[in-house]
Amino acid sequence: MFIKFLREKKSASFILTIFRLYLGYTWAIAGYEKVTGKFDATGFLHGAVSKATGEHPAVQTWWADFLTHVAIPNVEFFNFIVPWGELLVGLALLLGIFTTFSALMGAIMNFAFLFSGTVSTNPQMLLLTIFILVAGRNASRWIGLDRWVLPKLFNTNKDSLNNNEYPLH
Repeated sequence: MFIKFLREKKSASFILTIFRLYLGYTWAIAGYEKVTGKFDATGFLHGAVSKATGEHPAVQTWWADFLTHVAIPNVEFFNFIVPWGELLVGLALLLGIFTTFSALMGAIMNFAFLFSGTVSTNPQMLLLTIFILVAGRNASRWIGLDRWVLPKLFNTNKDSLNNNEYPLH
């Protein structure tokens, strides 16, 4: 019943728009500050690896191994993808374009930060993102560029978007 409400009701779409704008703003600001500043993930990555020790580690061994063997040796790649990923996810959510995909990418980043032992606003952002992912197209159906862009990409019309005949759910 709640899922049906999130996916179909216009009132849910407006609530989801508030979530989407909050998340978009949060991601965009974080990404912009990193893109325009001197972002370097090296310290963060080493800090996360150091949290993988002790009786109750904040970072699981498998994630620390990934950070040690993949992320740290390729830190320049992560120094590029993290800021731009945050900025692009933020802008896409603010504009309501490719909303479901953008929310999924945001959730993946939230999980990566959580796996790395950083709590901050990540649980809150992840929870709001889950509502957007469950709602699917309704998160940007009425207010967002998806209303016009996605029907063109999938050769459908806006009426199909409103009648649940849209290919992405």
